[in-house]
Amino acid sequence: MIALQKGRYGARYAQTDADFAAIRHLRGLVFRGDPKRNDEDGFDHKYNHLMVEDDQNNLVAYTRLYLVKSPQELQSSYSAQSYDLSQLVDFEKPMMEVGRFCLHPDHADPEIQRIIWGAITKRVDDHDIQLLFGCSSFLGTDPTKFRSAFMLLDQKYVGPQGRRPGVKAKEVVKFSSLAEGVLDHKAGLKSLPSLLKTYLVMGAWVSDHLVIDRDLKTMHVFTALEISSIPAARAKALRDIAQ
Repeated sequence: MIALQKGRYGARYAQTDADFAAIRHLRGLVFRGDPKRNDEDGFDHKYNHLMVEDDQNNLVAYTRLYLVKSPQELQSSYSAQSYDLSQLVDFEKPMMEVGRFCLHPDHADPEIQRIIWGAITKRVDDHDIQLLFGCSSFLGTDPTKFRSAFMLLDQKYVGPQGRRPGVKAKEVVKFSSLAEGVLDHKAGLKSLPSLLKTYLVMGAWVSDHLVIDRDLKTMHVFTALEISSIPAARAKALRDIAQ
């Protein structure tokens, strides 16, 4: 099923065994750093898997999407395994988790990101989603290497007290514990992952701590975007892509 077609790229949802094999391969390359090691987990079966392919049928981008319609579904999301999301239980509007977002390292065309965000926007509008959430990942397990980024998040982007997630994972680091000296705003922005930058530009907020994931050798930060917070001009641009 085609979700979106623009120029030489098309977005669609995975259906066949070959689709899922390609997805596991790309995830292994991006998240495991090994093209011979597939990435899959016990959450895959409940998600919709969004693929972006070029005109040669190469998988160039991917993300998995989980529609959340109840507190029970929220608590069974991937993010809820690492974060206490009880503050979001009373949100009472449709939510969607965006996970395992990745771009093939050999395909740098900015049009690819536009297509995948256009397809996500179409899903948001089709299901009246009011909040996107997920985990934004930093490479490695040493938070001091991204001190400026975490200081920036702590000072400018931590979510409201009544919404932000609580600590649940075994290995966490509070942003406030990494504060040292004066914030280097430029360095902080430069070291943010591109996905997180995109979220923040749209008005997203984050948790007040990071979780260290030894399995994936990453650190991740809970990220939430209320659709009503997206600037009007950017929302229009996304919907223009989604047409």
